[in-house]
Amino acid sequence: MRSLAELISDDRSVWAEIEAAVSRSPYAIELLPADPDRAAACLHRLQVATTSWLGALVYRSGGLIVDGGWLRVLGSGRPSRRLADIHEVNELFDAAGMVVAQDVLGGEFVWRQGEAQGEVGARPTIHYFAPDTLGWEDLTLGYTDWLYAMLTGAADRFYHSWRWPGWRDEVAACPLDTGIHTVPPLFSKECRDLDGRSRRPVAMTQLLSVKHDMADRLGI
Repeated sequence: MRSLAELISDDRSVWAEIEAAVSRSPYAIELLPADPDRAAACLHRLQVATTSWLGALVYRSGGLIVDGGWLRVLGSGRPSRRLADIHEVNELFDAAGMVVAQDVLGGEFVWRQGEAQGEVGARPTIHYFAPDTLGWEDLTLGYTDWLYAMLTGAADRFYHSWRWPGWRDEVAACPLDTGIHTVPPLFSKECRDLDGRSRRPVAMTQLLSVKHDMADRLGI
């Protein structure tokens, strides 16, 4: 295991790249401050250097709150805002890979090896657990490319069909440890769109548990 000193670089250029992407974003983004001790412990456990976007984000922020809380990109956590750190979230995740972000509808972005597991030199990519299909989609992007895309405009295209009139106010009212549950659920045949559906905030752990349990039952 590498020491903390080996993981932390004096070169802050990678963090500057993240800050630049945030500043250019068309979305309202809140960059949560990091608690130094908590951030150091998270980074050491993660064993990823700050010369990477993932390492820099974990070490220098509690997380990113994108588009009023629709997307929560995990960092070293911010208990006062009820945002868990990347390790706390992954302790409850029992599939392959590492959860790096969650969205308000119970979607999860996981950084893991691609489908071609046996390929020499195959790089990990971001996979999305979709709450409407309960299946996994390989987005074919590495962590840096995925996060840059989501910060700079891709989120609108990605979530276009799931947004309803007034969604901003509902999402803003949700604490960061909750998500929005719909009745009927997104994965049901009856749920064609979210406008006019019953919606309420529930604990994110509960929302994810329901979706993953259903996926297991359906053999997805």
